[in-house]
Amino acid sequence: MPASKKPRKVSKAVAADADASSSGERVSPRAASGGGGPGRRILLVDDDPEIVESMKAVLESRGYAILVARDGNQGLAMAEQEAPDLVVLDMMMPKRSGFLVLEKLRRGNPNPVRVIMITANEGSRHKAYAEMLGVDDYIRKPFAMDRLLDSVDRLLS
Repeated sequence: MPASKKPRKVSKAVAADADASSSGERVSPRAASGGGGPGRRILLVDDDPEIVESMKAVLESRGYAILVARDGNQGLAMAEQEAPDLVVLDMMMPKRSGFLVLEKLRRGNPNPVRVIMITANEGSRHKAYAEMLGVDDYIRKPFAMDRLLDSVDRLLS
């Protein structure tokens, strides 16, 4: 994203394209000029195709390789199989909540993956619980893409 553009906001909207794949997607890294993480892999775990596509486009433009899971169970399986450098995890998803995924990723792992939790939930109790579980960052929707990029760059530097 060029620096001259205003940061885009991500909102929790239902995408018109409701036929999103139920299987995980692997995306190969794209070359980036001035990117923040060529070769670094990020797993996006969110059931909203519009939000996933927005985050994916911005992160790929910075040189990150993106993996996508559409629900909590799939996200947990992909995190365990693919060993990404970072997970961007929605709190409220079908099949397994972001909290349960985070808890499982943290339990008994001496070197846990970095996790950014994103949510439309305004409650401070949820943020406190995520922090207790060991989340590395907590971002409320809607958010500017620059906010996500700053967090990703900081956690992967």
